[in-house]
Amino acid sequence: MAVIANRRSVMTLFSRPTDIHSHRARLVLAEKNINIEISSVLGNDLPEDLMDLNPYHTVPTLVDRDLTLYDSRVIIEYLDERFPHPPLMPVDPVMRAQFRLALFRIETDWYSLAEEAEVSGDGRLSTKSRKLLRESILQSTELFGARPYFLSEEFSLVDASIAPILWRLPVYGIELGNQAEPIEEYMKRVFARRSFQQGLTELEQEMRL
Repeated sequence: MAVIANRRSVMTLFSRPTDIHSHRARLVLAEKNINIEISSVLGNDLPEDLMDLNPYHTVPTLVDRDLTLYDSRVIIEYLDERFPHPPLMPVDPVMRAQFRLALFRIETDWYSLAEEAEVSGDGRLSTKSRKLLRESILQSTELFGARPYFLSEEFSLVDASIAPILWRLPVYGIELGNQAEPIEEYMKRVFARRSFQQGLTELEQEMRL
């Protein structure tokens, strides 16, 4: 029997199994160890309650009692504030602004290109997009090697946003090359985290088999 999402006592995330935006939301949920119902959305047929709750009919969509959120950045920042431990953003306002700027750049420079793969049949990128994304990631090689995590000593919302992109590089047809050793080490560190492994769907696990 169908249950209207906003009447559920447990928080609900509507998520696509291979969507990068859904992936970063699931990663934050796993990092926070939040008890939540994840409703997988397959194909183009959206659940009726999702269509009623979200005027844009997009995923991820988070439903927490009477609150409905449907932008992945808004969702992950809400989760970090609603469940403050462990904190995934710095307390200092200057550092916090720098992290938010990093999130903006990741979305503008990387996610905008990666979204092309979401609508393609095989999940790959065009030659032009593949080249642009590879070059943009490599421009940050020094930052990847400067600290254990991106801009930080601790895992943050920035890492939760970068990791889904890096996890999909083989699907995108991108090889970073020999000059990317700091990025390779970063990937090993992040992908080995319990939360990262728990946040993967079966289809995402297959991306690196």
